[in-house]
Amino acid sequence: MKNYKMKSPLVEMATADEVQKNLLDTAKKENKMIPNMYKAMANSPALLDTYMHGYKKFKTDRIFSPAEQEVVFLTISAENQCTYCMGAHSLLADTVAKVPVEVTEAIRDNTEIPQEKFKVLSEFTSVMVNKRGLPSEDDVQKFLKAGYSEQHILSIILAISVKTISNYVNHVFETELDSVFKARKWKGYKVTRDFVNFFRK
Repeated sequence: MKNYKMKSPLVEMATADEVQKNLLDTAKKENKMIPNMYKAMANSPALLDTYMHGYKKFKTDRIFSPAEQEVVFLTISAENQCTYCMGAHSLLADTVAKVPVEVTEAIRDNTEIPQEKFKVLSEFTSVMVNKRGLPSEDDVQKFLKAGYSEQHILSIILAISVKTISNYVNHVFETELDSVFKARKWKGYKVTRDFVNFFRK
């Protein structure tokens, strides 16, 4: 069955109301552009405002390093099969957070991550997404033994909340990837991800 696509247009500055304009202006200042995803979210100013606030809090909290933050965002977006966010965050991982390329590619390809701490972080994030926030004692102990804490678990919950907003908005809008991100376009997860996740539940 074909997925539903929103009929609402992307909100442009020229057609935005005052509340939408303020939010889009803030988005432009923070991102040096207004990504299509933000224009889609602007149809619900409360949604866009919530997303921007939560995203900023996660990024500025610094519980995770910038590279770890992108590993979390990439993992969530891969699990939710969000091609838009995978493209955008892959580029951010490469150029801003300086995630090792082999780590980003492993998440994109659903292959084993070569660096252990990133591997454990990505695996636990996947567990949190697929188990709907109900990790087992073993899941948590493996995460803690890698040098993370319970505070990191709560930060992952924040990231999942933020990415659920963006991933789902991109699903229903089928948001077109901005040209700046197209070099890192993602064509989708591999079938093996479903197979692995079946055993994680």
